[in-house]
Amino acid sequence: MNIETPAIVCGLRTHAEHGAVVRLMTPDDGLQAAYVRGARGRRMRPVLVPGNLVQARLRSRTEEQLAYAEIELIHSRAPLLSEPLPAAAIDWATALTAATLPEGQHYPRLYNGLDALLGLIEAAPSAVGWASQLVRYELLLLAELGFGLDLDSCAVSGTSDNLVAVSPRSGRAVSAAEAEPHAGKLFALPSFVRHGGSADWDEIRDGLELSGHFLSRDVLAGRPAGLAEARSRLTERLFRAGNLI
Repeated sequence: MNIETPAIVCGLRTHAEHGAVVRLMTPDDGLQAAYVRGARGRRMRPVLVPGNLVQARLRSRTEEQLAYAEIELIHSRAPLLSEPLPAAAIDWATALTAATLPEGQHYPRLYNGLDALLGLIEAAPSAVGWASQLVRYELLLLAELGFGLDLDSCAVSGTSDNLVAVSPRSGRAVSAAEAEPHAGKLFALPSFVRHGGSADWDEIRDGLELSGHFLSRDVLAGRPAGLAEARSRLTERLFRAGNLI
């Protein structure tokens, strides 16, 4: 392996006395794990913060060997970690990426989605400005892992008009007419999920409940409990911010 690339720091696990294994999301080479010497030292600690954008040089003699990495900071998002809501969002998005993606797979859409999400968290004056992008990132990750929802047409009638709900079992969209007899048993389908654009707090809550159900069922099952707990902390804070609880 011989890779030089920008990357987003997604995870860090201490290794030996002074080093750590870092997980990096790259635009062309997917998730990469590498050993960083001195990762726990004064110079490198602020560089290897999840969410930071870095320049990474990865080297290994064989594909089976854990790579060694030299890391330089491009852009730090560490100041956001002093703000509880942005910190929880960065912690969740990077931990989800690090824990669920297979290493070395090509996921350019996920890299771009994560980069866009982190940029919005940094730039938006409040969480309502980035929470819809978080939902879209979660749904994109589901799709890239093979668990995408089918939101193009109604599961019952086949129409693509007036789709308002999603079946919790099949992950398929349902039109308003077909959803009415099943009120309370389906997830709401907020407009921004299909069409983009901004969202209000009620739509964000609906989106988080939708993506959270399928993440829990298809991706988080069997993962460390701390991963689901990180999302629960985030959604609780988001709901509180939007006065939804």
